[in-house]
Amino acid sequence: MKQLPLGLGPDEPPGFENFFRGPNAAAVEHVRTLAGQARPAPVYLWGPGGCGKTHLLLALAHEVQAQGGRVGWFDPSAPRDLEFDDTWQALVLDDCQRYDPDQQHRAFVLFVQATTQGLPIAAAGDAPPVDLPLRDDLRTRLGWGHVFQLLPLSEADCRAVLRREADRRGIFLSDEVMSYLLTRFSRDLGSLMRLLDRLDRFALATHRAVTVPLLKQMLVEEGP
Repeated sequence: MKQLPLGLGPDEPPGFENFFRGPNAAAVEHVRTLAGQARPAPVYLWGPGGCGKTHLLLALAHEVQAQGGRVGWFDPSAPRDLEFDDTWQALVLDDCQRYDPDQQHRAFVLFVQATTQGLPIAAAGDAPPVDLPLRDDLRTRLGWGHVFQLLPLSEADCRAVLRREADRRGIFLSDEVMSYLLTRFSRDLGSLMRLLDRLDRFALATHRAVTVPLLKQMLVEEGP
């Protein structure tokens, strides 16, 4: 019989310190320097899902907020009539490839206003600016400044990330479990972290150690 596990504390928020840099160190350092800069060039990050684009944008937002600033955040789920706020200290545009025509217009307006105010602008999408399915004026502006491709982590790097996160949670994660995770599931970090979170909660609920049989049982009972 399972019991509901007690919350052992909030998840670690996305930050620059808990982003595994791997081959993306230059991009991480550049985004990190945006907070507090006066009139920096825009930055655009691109790469496949799960490579850490949104993590870095959130890390930047948290950095600006930690300095007492406010951040304008625009993504496909944001209000379509989001207005520019003069109190913002940075503008973030996420999932740019998913903007519909109305959202593209709004993103363009926000971009121009943020540029006029000299705010740091950081954006992200799944393709380089030239290949985004967007209106020309927005696509051009996204490619104005620094463009970084975020590369997926190697298997060795993925193992290191899993080990670090497991240690943070107080989980013993054997090589056998890590090999099972990396050979049978998507290797993007977002998916792996969600799977590890599920596994942690299932182990707590069943009072069992994290093993391959436990992982298989979880997938049978809860689905993939």
